[in-house]
Amino acid sequence: MAEPMNAQELARVLQALLAARRAEAPRLNTIHAYVKNRVCDIYVPQSATAEYRKLVEQAKFNILPLLVSSVAQGLYVDGYRPSGATGNADVWGAVWQANRMDARQSGIHRTALQYGVGYAVGLPGHVLDNELPFVITPYSPRRLTALYDDPIHGEWPDYAVAVGIPRYKAGSVSPLDMVVTVMVLDDEYVYTVDLPAGIVGVPVDGVDPLPFEGLAIDTTQVQVRRHGLGVCPVVRYLESYDDLDDGPQGVVYPFIPAQRRLNQTTFGLLMAQQHAVFRQRWVTGMAIPEDEDGNPYEPWNAAVNRIWHAESPDTRFGDFEETSLDGYLNSRDKDLLYIASARQIPPHTLVVGNAVSNVSAEALAALEAGHQLDIGEHKSAFGEAHEQLLRLGALAIGDMKTWEDTSAQVVWRDTTPRSLAQIADALGKLATQLDIPPRALWEKIPGVTEQDIQRWEALAGERDALGELGTLLAAPPAGAEDPEVIPDAEPAGTESDQALSAAGAPGS
Repeated sequence: MAEPMNAQELARVLQALLAARRAEAPRLNTIHAYVKNRVCDIYVPQSATAEYRKLVEQAKFNILPLLVSSVAQGLYVDGYRPSGATGNADVWGAVWQANRMDARQSGIHRTALQYGVGYAVGLPGHVLDNELPFVITPYSPRRLTALYDDPIHGEWPDYAVAVGIPRYKAGSVSPLDMVVTVMVLDDEYVYTVDLPAGIVGVPVDGVDPLPFEGLAIDTTQVQVRRHGLGVCPVVRYLESYDDLDDGPQGVVYPFIPAQRRLNQTTFGLLMAQQHAVFRQRWVTGMAIPEDEDGNPYEPWNAAVNRIWHAESPDTRFGDFEETSLDGYLNSRDKDLLYIASARQIPPHTLVVGNAVSNVSAEALAALEAGHQLDIGEHKSAFGEAHEQLLRLGALAIGDMKTWEDTSAQVVWRDTTPRSLAQIADALGKLATQLDIPPRALWEKIPGVTEQDIQRWEALAGERDALGELGTLLAAPPAGAEDPEVIPDAEPAGTESDQALSAAGAPGS
């Protein structure tokens, strides 16, 4: 058994982890700010009026969360099947269901789609003083950083650091005294220690980042616990494996420039709508009236609830044409259409003008085809990580067979938008024409859970048992002889007719 790191080794590892954390923080924080609709990037002069600033605030036309949701809503893990088995492995209930991952898996998927990477830490329950045998904790990359030998294909990291929520030191209310609990993980131990928020790099109002070079660790303040799994218990969820140079960026970061254009176009639309759409009026031949002090005033202030009038017959009225909004609307629709095409999102999802109208069901299915391929690619990437997490859980609970089974696969729920009639017809043809057992097709029905299949199996077993009982009751008792078959009686007069015929009776 390896010995835990001493203070100097722990400080050296922490410095490397914090350096990696600060290197990736600008990109992650930018993505977070845009998704949360906190950035607009529209120039606001210092002398801007309150009306101008309000229009800037209203110009945030944020579609970035939709890029995440459109894929995440099609991802749902419904089971975990060992190789050669028809039912779920024991680890599915003991680990996955026990950690409520049916609901929490969506957070991992969305995080990985948003930032390009997400994490899940799995530890034996006794390490965290939890009654569960294995505890899964999902993490955003803004709260967890891991170091891998191979940045793209590494299965288990060498080290990882997870940061908690900033809090005040006991007896202090100053932001400068805020601390963060950090958890460092290696292949055998978990180290927990409190560090100043400025060193960890957690954004806190009024706290500037502090240098972490020369970081010293007080061993008396470090809590060390052994997990004994033999691997650093961090599973990484990569959004894709298509970029072998820099790794995945997520579905948000590449479209931030398009989001900026949408905001700018929307701001121009609002400005024109506010100031140039109302038809400006003009008047000539009107004497300017004056007040009691001889100061002229303007009785022709334009408003939707005002009517101009004049007593002079020489007065003429007119108006200027309003500014058309079509250019702004078309420009915004073109940006939306570009985003939909680049992200393989069906155009009707973004309601892009008249891009989709009066189309058949087959055409809509064709528009959905690229989106379903994109979802399938993410299922392959995330499925490997889920399988790795479940294998780790099996190792923690002592199920070595599942831990060594690298052929087991997670089962994804079918979320393809199809009518139930289409699905029933297709599955019926598979059963009748290809001779596939009907029970093997139950899991292909969208929305059917593993619990549904188990209940159907139980009901089908009861029905089969009742059918067998009915067959037994209808059968004769064992050992009983077959009833004697009495031949049919011959018709009356047959023998006499034959005798007369032999004697040469008339008519013979």
